[in-house]
Amino acid sequence: MFAQVVDSTVGARGAVRASQSELRSALCSLRTELFARALRLSRNASLAEDLVQDTVERAMKFESHFIPGTNARAWLFQILFSVFITRCRRNRREQRALSCLSADPCAWTLPEGGPAMGNLTPGLSDQLALLPESFRRAVELVDLNEMSYRDAADRMGVPVGTVMSRLHRGRKLLASALRSTEEKLAA
Repeated sequence: MFAQVVDSTVGARGAVRASQSELRSALCSLRTELFARALRLSRNASLAEDLVQDTVERAMKFESHFIPGTNARAWLFQILFSVFITRCRRNRREQRALSCLSADPCAWTLPEGGPAMGNLTPGLSDQLALLPESFRRAVELVDLNEMSYRDAADRMGVPVGTVMSRLHRGRKLLASALRSTEEKLAA
């Protein structure tokens, strides 16, 4: 019995080592392809090098998730793309924060802006007010106040699925009402 447990443990370790060596050899052989893809994405050689380095680092960190015998190239390219998207989003957030702070250095201490409802056109406000209460409330909370479904559900005292359903129906009702108003104006 003990021999079977030892053999299965050694076999599992051998499989892990095989997957690690397969992934590491793929990393070595695909490094130039990864750099070429990163260069196409970033359009900057130094950023591309950083992307490849981060990709290799993340692949090594999560090498236990790599399944031996699968397409290592596709797995690594997906990691590269994920790293690139994450960097783009981080840069966008930083640029927004910096532009806000450059206009007002104390802007980070101010509360967030109010709801966007003040920016609605009169026609849209009128059509929104004509919606049934439950649908109007879902549209206001999620679309206009940018609440998550969970927060809107908590505020309305209903399940998340109900909020999603009411939001869908409210949007459809609002769109058809706006379309009919447009057609009346065009006629």
